[in-house]
Amino acid sequence: MPIADLGTVVLDCPDPAALAAFYAELLGGEVDASDDAWVDLKGVGVAMAFQKVPGHVPPQWPDPARPQQFHLDLVVGDLDTAQKQALALGATLLEDHGGRHGFRTFADPAGHPFCLCID
Repeated sequence: MPIADLGTVVLDCPDPAALAAFYAELLGGEVDASDDAWVDLKGVGVAMAFQKVPGHVPPQWPDPARPQQFHLDLVVGDLDTAQKQALALGATLLEDHGGRHGFRTFADPAGHPFCLCID
């Protein structure tokens, strides 16, 4: 039985609305730009979101000094239980937002960030 469901693929970028518009033209879907720091693209299969990162340095393929940048939002039913299971698998807790936002940020064993989120 899986611990979580894939909720959203999130891409870091300097201009979330512009990047969401690009992907909307490429993939279809509907842009929800109600927040200038986080923009959703809905109706394209797996949910996509675009997150503003000040000072964003874009990836440079295939330069390992500037690797690909994104994180996964994984939807869980119980945040505390999922956290215990993720930690047992080798995840590292990076930030516990104190339950204020309904998610916690972790790193996978290779250091890639992901969030466990309440649906």
